[in-house]
Amino acid sequence: MDFAFVLDPLPLLKAYKDSSVAMMRALRDRGHALWWLGQGNIRWEQGVTRARVRRLEVRDDDHDWYREGREEVRRLADFAAVVMRKDPPFDMEYVYSTYLLEAAEREGARVFNGPRAIRDHNEKLAIAKFAQFTAPTLVTRDTDELQAFVDAQGDAIVKPLDGMGGASVFRVRADDPNRNVILETVGREGERTVMAQRYIPEIAHGDKRVLLIAGEPVPYALARIPKAGETRGNLAAGGKGVARPLDERDLAIARALGPALWAEGLLVVGLDVIGPYLTEVNVTSPTCFVEIAQQTGFDVAGRFADALVARAAGK
Repeated sequence: MDFAFVLDPLPLLKAYKDSSVAMMRALRDRGHALWWLGQGNIRWEQGVTRARVRRLEVRDDDHDWYREGREEVRRLADFAAVVMRKDPPFDMEYVYSTYLLEAAEREGARVFNGPRAIRDHNEKLAIAKFAQFTAPTLVTRDTDELQAFVDAQGDAIVKPLDGMGGASVFRVRADDPNRNVILETVGREGERTVMAQRYIPEIAHGDKRVLLIAGEPVPYALARIPKAGETRGNLAAGGKGVARPLDERDLAIARALGPALWAEGLLVVGLDVIGPYLTEVNVTSPTCFVEIAQQTGFDVAGRFADALVARAAGK
C-alpha cells in the first residue's frame, strides 16, 4: 500500500525521537511505500484534491534518515491513507488544510486523524466533553473572571488554547505579586481566550501522556516529570520522560474516551493526565512513541501501523 504523510519540513524532524518517523519506519518494515508532502503542497481544483508529493525512502540512521524521490502530483484519494502529522500552531492555515483534506475525503480518501475531528477537538478545550474527569477549570476572555478563579482556587495554571510544548503556560498563586501582569499577558488584556485550571500538585510525579490507537490504550504512559524549579512537565520544556504502566485511573479515563474519539475518526490520540485528572486531549501530532518503546519494549509504532493498515484495508 502507498501511504502519504503530511509533515513539517523533513530537516526539522529529529529522527531519534520523532513519532512520525517511527510510524513511517514501522510501515516500511511491513513492506509499504511512503510518500510525504507539506501543508502547502495540497490543492483543490475542479472538484479534485491533489498534492505535490515525493516518494520517501526511510532509513534507520537517525543522522541521515531519509532520501527523497522526484516530485509528483497525485490525487490524495489514490493513496491507501493520508496521515495528517503537521505540528501546531493550529492557525488558520492549519484549518484550511483540514478543509482541503475533508474535500479529499469526499472524493474517497482515507485521512487520519480525520480533518473534521481535528477541527472539532481543540487540544485544550476538548476536555469540556469529558468534564467528569477534569479538575476545576475555567475558559474565558474576561480578566476579572480569571482573577476570581485564581482567588477561589488559590493556585492555578493558566494557558492559551492554541499552544504546544508548554509554551505560554504559567502557574499563578493568589498571593503572586505578578498575577495581574501574567493574566493580562496570557489573555492579551481580554483579547484572547484563556484556560485556567486548578494547580494539580501531582505534577511533581509527572504529566502522563496516555496514548490511544484506534480507541484502545497503549498499556504504558510516559510520565513527563518537571525539572527542578519548573511547573511544566513537557519534554520541550526540559521534562524527563519515564515510562510507566497505566494505573486504574489512567485506564478508566482511556476506556471512557477511547471508543468515542475513535468513532470521530481520531486514530491516534494523546491524553494528558496529571494525578487523577484529564488536562488535555492531543489530536494533531501526538508524540512519545519512541520513548515508551525504548523504555518498555512495547512497539507503539507497530501497533499504529497495524491499525492504519487494517483501516486502509476496510477492516
